[in-house]
Amino acid sequence: MDDTEVKEYRWEGGYEKTWEEVKEDEGGNVEWSVKEIIEKSKRLLATRQPNVRLGMMRHLFVIIDSSNSMVEKDLKPTRQLCTYKLLQDFIQDYFDQNPISQLGLITTRNSSAERISELSGNRKYHLEELKKTFGDFNYCNGLMSVQNSLEIAFSVMKMLPSHTSREILIIGSSLSSCDPGEINTTIDMLKTNNIRVSMIHLAAEVRMFRHLCDETKGKHNVIVDDVHFKHVLWSLVEPVPLPNSVDASCVKMGFPQELEQKPPFTTCSCHLAEGGKLNAKGFFCPQCNSKYCELPVECKCCGLILVSSLHLARSLHHLVPIKPFIKIELEEGSSAYCYGCRKRIKVPAENVYFCESCKKHYCDGCDIYVHNTLHVCPGCAVKRDEKR
Repeated sequence: MDDTEVKEYRWEGGYEKTWEEVKEDEGGNVEWSVKEIIEKSKRLLATRQPNVRLGMMRHLFVIIDSSNSMVEKDLKPTRQLCTYKLLQDFIQDYFDQNPISQLGLITTRNSSAERISELSGNRKYHLEELKKTFGDFNYCNGLMSVQNSLEIAFSVMKMLPSHTSREILIIGSSLSSCDPGEINTTIDMLKTNNIRVSMIHLAAEVRMFRHLCDETKGKHNVIVDDVHFKHVLWSLVEPVPLPNSVDASCVKMGFPQELEQKPPFTTCSCHLAEGGKLNAKGFFCPQCNSKYCELPVECKCCGLILVSSLHLARSLHHLVPIKPFIKIELEEGSSAYCYGCRKRIKVPAENVYFCESCKKHYCDGCDIYVHNTLHVCPGCAVKRDEKR
């Protein structure tokens, strides 16, 4: 029995005294201890293993359970509305952290599955389609079908190039799945094609769902409440490591400029399915001269990936992450000022963090903000500008 099986269930492990982590201060308050535990969990999201090859170009399908179980009210106001709100934030965060990646949405209800949005890098398109379907109060109905959903995602992902990261995220609520065939065959196909499947379940752990995630090297989580739900979703925003079997390869990209046409105006290629959209401005593919409204996008005519230099710059922090700041202990009564927010750090009530490169001090909040959101040390950035 390996380590994952030993720690599979909480009651199979050793007896844990979790209440000992919360300690009182001199005044009998536990607020600072609870705050430290929360910030410690946030800081874990910013830690990355060095020398790990990440999948920068991600293709992610989000499968949303739209069965009758989504109308339960254990998440306020309902599971459906709570998931809808958090998915809107997830789509925004996903494209902020993965600007050259693509995402698609699949819903499963009435023992079938439907692709409500194609793989695309346009966040507005996904948010609109999500609102039309899953945002409707009467949309959830029938039973969930995991196998039908996986096969729809697999039919698209098997055509993608091997150097991209292919992932599926299932947000499940039902404890059963109405499938037309043997799901183990589908799991073997996903495993062979290096498609990683992760799942967030809103009710309980189901053995088949856990087996699906383990076989494809994905993550399986069961949420506790809406705050934990948001925390787990955020942990899936960061790029995942690529399998060792995937070879490195050069990717051809185009960097179009936004130009303004003179009359007569033409229709952009990204809205041809909707009847066309006439506009003066647009991005023109440098290879086939097709017109698009927004970047990034894959040209429908020649297949060239169209991005801007800004998108590549925003992806750089995944390849060269900031080194973790060192927590230092100052003598009681000494003063320190945070270089980020310019506020005085109360010693020893608050922790002090130190950047080894620029020799600047930071507080708890700025340390988390720099590593999770900003991805640039302000002191190091100013130091580089002064050298110039």
